Amino acid sequence: MSISSSLNAGVSGLASNATRLATIADNIANSSTYGYKRAETNFESLVINKSAGAGRYSAGGVRASTFRKIDERGSLVSTSNALDVAVGGRGMLPVTSSVSLGAGSAPDRLLMTTTGSFHTDSNGVLKTESGLVLMGWPANSDGSIPTFPRDTIAGLVPVVINANQTASDPTTRMNLGVNLPATSTVAGASGDVLPLSVEYFGNLGTSETLDISFTPTVPATGASNTWTMKVKDSAQAGAVIGEYTLVFDNTSANGGTLLSVTPVSGGAYDAATGTLALTVAGGPLAVTIGKVGDPNGLTQLSDSFAPTSIIKDGSPVGNLTSVDIDENGYISATYDTGFIRTIYQVPLVDVPNPNGLNSLSNQAYQVSPVSGSFFMWDAGDGPTGSIQGYALESSTTDVAAELTALIQTQRAYSSNAKVIQTVDEMLQETTNIKR
Repeated sequence: MSISSSLNAGVSGLASNATRLATIADNIANSSTYGYKRAETNFESLVINKSAGAGRYSAGGVRASTFRKIDERGSLVSTSNALDVAVGGRGMLPVTSSVSLGAGSAPDRLLMTTTGSFHTDSNGVLKTESGLVLMGWPANSDGSIPTFPRDTIAGLVPVVINANQTASDPTTRMNLGVNLPATSTVAGASGDVLPLSVEYFGNLGTSETLDISFTPTVPATGASNTWTMKVKDSAQAGAVIGEYTLVFDNTSANGGTLLSVTPVSGGAYDAATGTLALTVAGGPLAVTIGKVGDPNGLTQLSDSFAPTSIIKDGSPVGNLTSVDIDENGYISATYDTGFIRTIYQVPLVDVPNPNGLNSLSNQAYQVSPVSGSFFMWDAGDGPTGSIQGYALESSTTDVAAELTALIQTQRAYSSNAKVIQTVDEMLQETTNIKR
């Protein structure tokens, strides 16, 4: 009967508005929670069909459905912690729970979050206070990132940063800019050997030396513009690792620049790059002395012997001083020697339907059949945004809007309660008729 359906409709209205009140309470309670995604309640009518002309109407009532708007993004708030991380745009950070790691280092499930304040624990693992562990792909010793599968968690490992770690960077390239005196290759010159020592760093961070000597060729008459260059390696007990005959140009167009380089022993000279391929104790070392006609390498001018520019890579053993993450997700460690090395890359995880993810505690999410399968992108590639250090994502709750919805819900709840009260009074009247 219609009066019974009215009672049912009022009860469903109470239940639905109670559900809406719960989501509003949750949103307001988490208005200051970083990374919180607000929940929303939608109402759907229930209709009971009756035959036309029946002369009566049965109320179907209302049904509430709730969902979390995970694809909404809160504003980014600047912080002073380099490893406060937020995603600027689409995508999520790969994390896992510290409990799921267990005794091993490989995670058994993938969780996602859009922001987190990460700090190292006693083992150097980067995690939030709530136990979410940041995961990434480990870099090779040279800072390059290997190729890992992007549709599984294979290859992802917890990011571990040991504050007391040390590292060195071996020297692999060196640029020599040295001026040789032109007066030393003319007839009657003394023919003195000109020495030059250049420090480089070995594979174990040890300081080694390239002892380079320049011996002029003194002719009987005129000027030879020719030098013999010998390179010795202190790490090999002073053994000669290269000997070269250098001839300099004396024309008005290219006077003072290299005219030719002839290897006598040791590594070859690459005329296209102006580089000597030397082999020191720790491995290959590319030494650039300049191309033919290049005024930036070895030169022969005037009467002075002086290094004009000596540039090399590498560094001695250094202690870790800071760790940063850039917008592409590369975590870099900086050492007190000035050496910077990439140690991890944090990808961004994306799914076709972010709102279909399963919501877990601590602003974490998990893939579900509704969300679709995940794929890991380099930050900034594909549909994903960038990764921001020194930042946290604020809650998406708009307190003013929630308070407005709270008043509306209260009035709707009271109105449904009034309907139930009225139905009760009408049923009482019906009972009194029988008496």
